[in-house]
Amino acid sequence: MAGYLGMYEETRDITQQQERHYYLLSELQSLVKDLPSACHQRMSHTILSDLALALIDGTVFEIVQGLLEIQHLTEKNLYNQRLKLHAEHRALKQDLLRKHREAQQSCKTHNFSVLKATQQKELESLEQRIKEEQRMMDEKIVLELDQKVIDQQSTLEKAGTDAPNEYTGANPEAATKGIPFKQNVPLSLTEQELHFFLS
Repeated sequence: MAGYLGMYEETRDITQQQERHYYLLSELQSLVKDLPSACHQRMSHTILSDLALALIDGTVFEIVQGLLEIQHLTEKNLYNQRLKLHAEHRALKQDLLRKHREAQQSCKTHNFSVLKATQQKELESLEQRIKEEQRMMDEKIVLELDQKVIDQQSTLEKAGTDAPNEYTGANPEAATKGIPFKQNVPLSLTEQELHFFLS
């Protein structure tokens, strides 16, 4: 008797999962209808079905939540590095301007124009250095964020939860081939929020 009860429960679970799958598939099909016609060809029934199955599996959201936490820590760290560099640059410039004022106060009148020209060159040189260091920092930040995206894609792919039509890699052209609405979906969405965002 217990064996029959177990089979009944298992059948009911499968039926509920199937109903959930059909519901999500129907919702995704409705969303696809609102997309530009060029996207319709890429969003086959199989792809939508795979996406619906991924939504049913709760591990997708757990993995994404973990990736989101790592992303937030990385962004915060990079932001703090940039703020630190900015503070260092501000201190360097203030120190140079202070030295310039002291030199001007002790300068003889006949040397003042030469001193001013020299100081202007020093200031321009420092500003150029600051600009270059800031550019290098910004490039580092962009490269690190790009790498983080590649790592996220790779993690999802290894977990078997890669999204349909998602292309892994650093090729910017491939990134534009993904699902159009996916580009604006934050990583931290729950299944209900995802449904709300997509509808």
